[in-house]
Amino acid sequence: MKKILFLLIINTIIFNVLFSQENNNKLPSVDIKTLTGETFNTSNISNDGPIFISFWATWCKPCIKELIAINENYADWQEETGLKVYAISIDDTKSMSRVAPFVNGRAWEFDVLLDTNSDFKRAMNVNNVPHSFILDKTGKVVWQHTSYSPGDEDEIYEIIKKVSAGENFNHN
Repeated sequence: MKKILFLLIINTIIFNVLFSQENNNKLPSVDIKTLTGETFNTSNISNDGPIFISFWATWCKPCIKELIAINENYADWQEETGLKVYAISIDDTKSMSRVAPFVNGRAWEFDVLLDTNSDFKRAMNVNNVPHSFILDKTGKVVWQHTSYSPGDEDEIYEIIKKVSAGENFNHN
């Protein structure tokens, strides 16, 4: 238990160093892929409103539950807050061919990107999935969370509303 607590503290410190005031909590610039195989640089993740980023995998049941819950509310949240969602699959090269059929079968309406080499995952200091981030319209990370339990989407939506309203919200 002490080891786990120590690792969590170290991860928090590392994250805070990576996202210090110097870089204003901006996303790192990493090349990943779209579902159609095109290169996408993470510096292009932007929106005029809040952004929700979720790192997930096809083998991760809590990830799928979170994204299903987000998708069920996405149209309403998008209309009310201007939200944009990016789901970043960390499936490796062996399982990445399953991602597009998986996503299409669920009719997810948000952008799904592939981080098959885990470059973006490492740059964001993500250790386990699901790991979610909320960014404000300037691209600044204002919130992050690991794991998922049913009902977490309600907390996520409350934070998204605050970010959309321009409230000063900082809960790393």
